[in-house]
Amino acid sequence: MADQTKDLLARLTDLSEGAIQRISEAPGAEKAYQALKSLGDRVDDLQRRTRGFEELEKRLTALEKKVDGMAKPARKTSSAGGSRARTSKASAPRTSKPKLP
Repeated sequence: MADQTKDLLARLTDLSEGAIQRISEAPGAEKAYQALKSLGDRVDDLQRRTRGFEELEKRLTALEKKVDGMAKPARKTSSAGGSRARTSKASAPRTSKPKLP
């Protein structure tokens, strides 16, 4: 059984090497090779950029949580006290203070 597996793998190896050699000799193979190589470089660059976005996204999420924590108590305090102060100022008449010499 092990001999059959080795023979099969050896035949597959020979066939794949022959196929690769025929493909490399085909017209336009150099252009295709260069395009695939540049595609690999672009994918690597994109992965580096994506890692940077993930870090920024984590930082943004943390900052949003901090801002939400700061904003929630302020809304409760300002909405109750702010409406009363506005109505009392609007109803009170304005008087000018005399200037001291």
